[in-house]
Amino acid sequence: MNIIKTEIEGPLIIEPRIFGDSRGYFFESFNARAFEEQTGIKVTFVQDNESKSTYGVVRGLHYQLPPYAQAKLVRVVQGAVLDVAVDIRRTSPTYGQHVAVELTADNHRQFYMPHGFAHGFAVLSETAVFQYKCDSYYHPESEGAIAWDDPSLGIDWRIARDRVLLSDKDRHHPLLRDIASPF
Repeated sequence: MNIIKTEIEGPLIIEPRIFGDSRGYFFESFNARAFEEQTGIKVTFVQDNESKSTYGVVRGLHYQLPPYAQAKLVRVVQGAVLDVAVDIRRTSPTYGQHVAVELTADNHRQFYMPHGFAHGFAVLSETAVFQYKCDSYYHPESEGAIAWDDPSLGIDWRIARDRVLLSDKDRHHPLLRDIASPF
């Protein structure tokens, strides 16, 4: 696998090695030993999630509060999304900055984000199937979120505002300046 560091310390782009022939392809989507050897990060994922969404859906920006914070490894198995991680670590020199990566079924890229990041994605294709691993179980009482359209973040979701589809919950999140980040 090829590990690509991002402009913010912590999040990583992972490009697996693809073995293809006339029958199709094979790749190892995750190997804990190889991941630790190449990144120095020891992680144990305990929960896998999958969602299917249509064009224009924006999910996020979500995070979980300590002690239930989640590191995530995300990928797309059908379609394309713009995946975004926002640094919410108060003491970080990149606090409030974000990394955006296009993940597609064709590029097989994965995106790793450690604790201390809010996460969201926008569906760029007609539909997308999105999978992610978490290193902590979901705890609804520890859920936090930031408004997807917080102007201070400057995220270009690559979808016209009038085409964005949100859950009722995602319509009412606070701005970054209004959260008390525990990270």
